[in-house]
Amino acid sequence: MLKNIKKTFLDMDKTLFFTTLILIIFGTLNIVTASSREAVVNIGADIFYYFYKHLVILIGSLIAFIIIIKIPTKSYRGLMPIIYILVLGFNLFLILRGVTTRGANNWINLKFIKVQPSEFAKPVLIITTALFFEMYYKTLTNMKERHDIVIWKILGFCLIFPILVFLQKDLGTAIILFGIFLVMFIASPISKKEKLKSLGILSVIGVVGLVIMMNLSGHVLSKAQQSRFDFFNPCSKYEGNGYQICNAFIAINNGGINGAGIGKSTQKYSYIPEPHTDMVFAIIAEEYGVWKCSLIFLGYIVILYRILKLAMKTKRMRNKYICLGTATYIFLHILVNLGGLFGVIPLTGVPLPFLSYGGSFTLSLIATLGIIQRIHIEYKNEKIKIR
Repeated sequence: MLKNIKKTFLDMDKTLFFTTLILIIFGTLNIVTASSREAVVNIGADIFYYFYKHLVILIGSLIAFIIIIKIPTKSYRGLMPIIYILVLGFNLFLILRGVTTRGANNWINLKFIKVQPSEFAKPVLIITTALFFEMYYKTLTNMKERHDIVIWKILGFCLIFPILVFLQKDLGTAIILFGIFLVMFIASPISKKEKLKSLGILSVIGVVGLVIMMNLSGHVLSKAQQSRFDFFNPCSKYEGNGYQICNAFIAINNGGINGAGIGKSTQKYSYIPEPHTDMVFAIIAEEYGVWKCSLIFLGYIVILYRILKLAMKTKRMRNKYICLGTATYIFLHILVNLGGLFGVIPLTGVPLPFLSYGGSFTLSLIATLGIIQRIHIEYKNEKIKIR
């Protein structure tokens, strides 16, 4: 058993593993200082309340990581239909009976824990799309065959997730899901002409759907979602829609180059709501400063580079697309979170990878990285066989 564990570890991408581990440890420790006021004042607990909860989440995620890393990717064809149906069912259920949090109807309350199924839709979407491209590769690259039915089958099975999440009023997650699929679709073996044709038809269907939605409900986006598009010059609307972003600006400005010091953030005291979740980077920037925060970006670059490098090296079609989808998943979370924080795009409330407190997102992300490590193990073993 020890030999087995040792071999598994040696076959993993250790640069990717240790970089993610460092970011996770840093993010977990930072949750103590970022959530201290929230825990004491709003929950009535001690300052370690969210830290302990996050540790439990990480233990569960580690168990999932260990299980996933032992499952060969060739077995995904048999496993994914069951997982797909379960995740799809939970997301359908949310539209009817979900718990509303911050304007989005995307939580299931299980008494002892709240679960966000839209987060699990991300790895499911990545693997499903990758398996479809592998399964239909010969058909899609054979110019003598018709591809319409196959292409629309892929579009139908994959785009159902962003549509359902959009109907749950979770715009940020819906954008990320659609973005993941779009990047994988553009990189697919489908011909350029068919891609353009499919995207054109989808655009028309999307516009028609939005018009129908407008006629039935009187709006496409809720009032809470619409208010987030008023993000320009936030400090001029401090008492309105710009309150949260302006306070993030103040936090970053307070931090300057060197930072105010660990635990010395002032903006976490009632100014920034839930500073340990979507706005966690503002607290980190205030306490650590710009140059130390640059190390976080360096960590993100290393992670994305290692995943994309593996996508280029691995020989199996499904594994290439899983790596591409995972890199897009992480990149879009960084882009949407920090873009909203810096006032470049609307603030949609998605977590920052490895640093934000969160259960479903953390479990989903670490499980997906377990899949990437499994792909690296298979790549190493294939390389040895070839030699």
